[in-house]
Formats: sequence, C-alpha cells, structure tokens
Amino acid sequence: MSSRSLQRTIEAVPASDGAGVKLRRSLGRGQSTRLDPFLMLDEFSSDNPDDYIAGFPAHPHRGFETVTYILDGHMLHEDHLGNRGDLKSGGVQWMTAGRGIIHSEMPQQERGRLRGFQLWINLPAREKMKAAGYRDIQPDEIPAVALPGGGQAKVIAGTLHTDGKSVAGAIQGLTTDPLYLDVTLPAGTRFAQTVNSGYQALVYVFEGSARIGGDAPRLLKTHSVGVLSEGDLIEVAAEADGARFLVLAGKPLREPVAQYGPFVMNTHEEIEQAIIDYQNGKFAQATA
Repeated sequence: MSSRSLQRTIEAVPASDGAGVKLRRSLGRGQSTRLDPFLMLDEFSSDNPDDYIAGFPAHPHRGFETVTYILDGHMLHEDHLGNRGDLKSGGVQWMTAGRGIIHSEMPQQERGRLRGFQLWINLPAREKMKAAGYRDIQPDEIPAVALPGGGQAKVIAGTLHTDGKSVAGAIQGLTTDPLYLDVTLPAGTRFAQTVNSGYQALVYVFEGSARIGGDAPRLLKTHSVGVLSEGDLIEVAAEADGARFLVLAGKPLREPVAQYGPFVMNTHEEIEQAIIDYQNGKFAQATA
C-alpha cells in the first residue's frame, strides 16, 4: 500500500459566523482552501456563553450539505420544513440543503462548554436542486471502535478500515462517498485507515499533535488541517501529548464552484437565481 504524506497545512484562524458565534475556520477561508468536495470546516469551542449564546438564527442554504457534530453542549435545529432536532453531546445533524432550506441552530444552554464542528460538503450539479432533507444521528447510532493502545475511533460516515476491522458508520451511499471519523490516540500510539487512492483526504487535529505519513512523517499541530497526498493508506501517530483528530475523505466532484455566502452552485447565473428565489419566498415553499 502507498502511504499518504502530509502535502500542505491549513491553519484554522479565528472567525465569527451566525449572530457572532466565535469559531476557528480552516477550510473555506477562500477558494484556495476548499478541498473538493469539502467546502468549509469550522471548529467552535468555548466555555464563555458570550462566544456562542447568540447562535445561528434562521438563514438559508442551497446546493450542498451541512454536517454539524457536537462534542459538548446542546443546540436546537429547526427548519421551514418542520424538522426539529435536539443536538446533544456526541450527536450529529446531517442536512441536505438541496434546492433550498431555511434553518436555525440555537444553543439550548446559558452556561458551560459548547464545542463541535460544522462541515460543508458540496453536491454534484445534478443533485443541487433536489428536495431538501434532514437527519438527526443520535450518539448511540455512531459506532465507537476501540483501537490498540487505548485509542478510539467514532465512525460518523463511511466505513472504518483499520487493524482488520471494517465498521460502517451511520451515513452511507452518498455521491461523494464521505468518510468522517473522530479518532483519539494516547501518546505514542498509531492509527491507519485505508482509503480510495483517488479521493481527497485530510486530517484535522483539534487536541494534541500528530505525525502524518509512513516514511519521514511530518508534524501536524493543533487546530490545523493536514492536506494529504495521493495514496491508499492514511497513517497517523500521536505525539507525546496524545492526539484527537478528524479524518475526512471523499470523492472529488471536479465541477466548477460558484459561491455567495450560504449558496453554492456551479455558475454565477445559478447564484443569482438562488438569491431571487430566496427573496421571493420560494425557499419557504414545500420542497418535497
């Protein structure tokens, strides 16, 4: 097998979104930091309610999928289709915006820690105008697999292939075939995952630090995305402070991307139509 090496690093930088929620943004800071099919990756983490209490009031999306993963805390999802979901520690919200959805994500706590991620995954042109959809994935629906040396891998999407184990996550069968793992490694332990050699792949370290690759592994520090080279094996080794990280991989769409805020389409004309549709109230109409 060919081990993927660390090709480049994208550091997460302070940003804010919604009604002023403080976060760190790595993917999505600009066109050069999109990694097809992944459009954006935000990490939010704070014990200070002033950093998150205003939340993400009602706003529209079109043309892609949003994945919200809560590590600590409690948020409420509501959308114009009537979906309502309590997103608590360890849970995931997988939302397909399709041709249009208006939703909100609001904290349901006045104090304590709120920590998690939001990932945007592009949709192919033929699926951008399909009906919107929403799914709550409860913590007990996400397999947690014990790893040698005391580590653990949570399988949110795709299939874990490591140490002779194959464990399927809750999300399967999407066009981009996403892999989404949350891996924890104690100091000095290793993790390996096979992956399609033609897929985009990255590692995001959010606790500790790790080295990426088989031969001549390179260091990846906290709050950094490691963009991986081609190959069919991802290898990660925790440093002395241990490591917790996301492993993301997916099938590239190789299509043009036109983006204006919460709308991601293939052409500027489609973006203009999305704005018109939203202004004319068409997003609020039934999309099923």
